[in-house]
Amino acid sequence: MKKQLKNTASEVRLANTLWGPLSEPSATSLTQLIESLSLRVSLGDILCLDGRWYVTHAGLIRLARRRRCHGIRVQPAREFCDPSVQRWAFRATVYKSRTCRGFVGYGDADPSNVSSLVRGAEMRVAETRAVNRALRKAYGIGICSVEEIGSFAGQPASRPESKKLPQPTNGNGNGNYGGRTVRDRLCQLIRQHQLDATLVKSYATDFCGVKSLREATREQVENFVAHLAEWAVSDRDALLCQLNSYLGTKAGAA
Repeated sequence: MKKQLKNTASEVRLANTLWGPLSEPSATSLTQLIESLSLRVSLGDILCLDGRWYVTHAGLIRLARRRRCHGIRVQPAREFCDPSVQRWAFRATVYKSRTCRGFVGYGDADPSNVSSLVRGAEMRVAETRAVNRALRKAYGIGICSVEEIGSFAGQPASRPESKKLPQPTNGNGNGNYGGRTVRDRLCQLIRQHQLDATLVKSYATDFCGVKSLREATREQVENFVAHLAEWAVSDRDALLCQLNSYLGTKAGAA
């Protein structure tokens, strides 16, 4: 019991560090989420956007694993799909046990209800949304998942950036890693998905095949940002594993 209280207090302190002082109702809600569902801020299971709590896809999958979920079936809802305009819809069914009749959730995505950061990945976003909704129904989670937000419009409030990507100083025409807009999109991705900016920079350098990110062309950086955005939405855990492989590089740089 004491260990659980200690863990809960630690998670609440971390939330206060990431998103600023929490109001009493917000802290109470977070405590309930931690204690009743074993969701963790430190693992990226929960996010605070515009003062509201959201569960993440990774958090839902970890919860399903802890609860020994029997299986998840995902099928396209073909009557609602139109590939010509990148409109996709899926039906997901979560089976909590062998005898469970299933909890159904639908998810849709098209260019009008996804962030510009994940354009081109609408099909995967729709599938993720369907799975999230079915899992929330199955395990009685009342808060929305962050992936279900129409345009990821909210941003974590008052979250300090770990390290800002440095401004380029040369005049090769690449300005700000391929342009101010591209750099802003990259910084937004880092904040939104709580990524380590230094590790992202190391990965970007490797991805673009250059010794320094300042040497990358605009097209290379744009391709990296699109790749990072798609991976962050479809499988954040795998992305974190990839970024963590650069920890040695980060330590060397320090």
